[in-house]
Amino acid sequence: MAYVNNIRMFVRVYDLGSMSAAARDQRTSPAVASSRIAELEKHLGVRLFNRTTRALQPTQNGKLFYEGARNILEAIEAAEAQVQQSSDNPRGTVFVAAPLGVGRRFIAPHVPAFKDLYPLIDVRLRMSDRTIDVTSEGLDVAFHLGPLLDSDLKVRSIAEIERVLCAAPSYVSRRGHPRSGADLVEQGHECLNLRFPGALEFRWPLMTADGPQRFEVSGPLESDDGDVLTDWALAGRGIVMKPLFEVAGHLRSGALVTVAEDTSAMPTQLACLYPSRRFKDAKVRLFVDFMVARCRKELAARLGDVA
Repeated sequence: MAYVNNIRMFVRVYDLGSMSAAARDQRTSPAVASSRIAELEKHLGVRLFNRTTRALQPTQNGKLFYEGARNILEAIEAAEAQVQQSSDNPRGTVFVAAPLGVGRRFIAPHVPAFKDLYPLIDVRLRMSDRTIDVTSEGLDVAFHLGPLLDSDLKVRSIAEIERVLCAAPSYVSRRGHPRSGADLVEQGHECLNLRFPGALEFRWPLMTADGPQRFEVSGPLESDDGDVLTDWALAGRGIVMKPLFEVAGHLRSGALVTVAEDTSAMPTQLACLYPSRRFKDAKVRLFVDFMVARCRKELAARLGDVA
């Protein structure tokens, strides 16, 4: 088992390009990660990485060993999955990622119930609005809100998500009520943007009389956390484009009002992504089925606020 753990650490170091990042990923210390790599290099009799104070680069031997190492881990995972298929008590760990808004509202609240049903399955949930690379980050499942990009990942659609442009009544009183995307730009409205490395929607996609168009909006405040943008909108600091489920309660209470109604925000997709081989694993399949059902039920309940 120690040898397998050393191989697993090597693959994560290779994928992430950092000993400390791999250590965090494997929930251990950089010293342990370095020790495992050293043990593997001693066993193989070759150096796998060139180390400097600023960089960690795989050697030619490291590059050669990487593909075989991945194949070994995948074979072990496949064998474990086959055993668990016939077991009434699947076990292991599911590594999951989700956007902050989706994770806080739909995933995290239901993890305890999933754990109660399957006590031998552990869940490691990461939440971030940044772009996630499922393969390189060693994830089993990633929930995704936004346009679906071409990839080798399998996609399980959960729902089409309606979006709205909205602001606090105090903002509308101060700056006026824009009726369209053109008004947002021409009147210089303060728009609250979700920004992070790799973010795609710097221009808001709206439906006009001439079809879908993107409007390059701007404003003095930006964040990589969508819930922060909602808080700023509630405080009257600008206009925000949000999934309806995130602001339905605020719209119902009047804390936020819709704007630019003549050019409605284009809907987006909520989906679950996973490597095809992962879905053969009973624990991953059970988690996906459970969370997709809970997400759909929760969405229906939240959107009932503004039905």
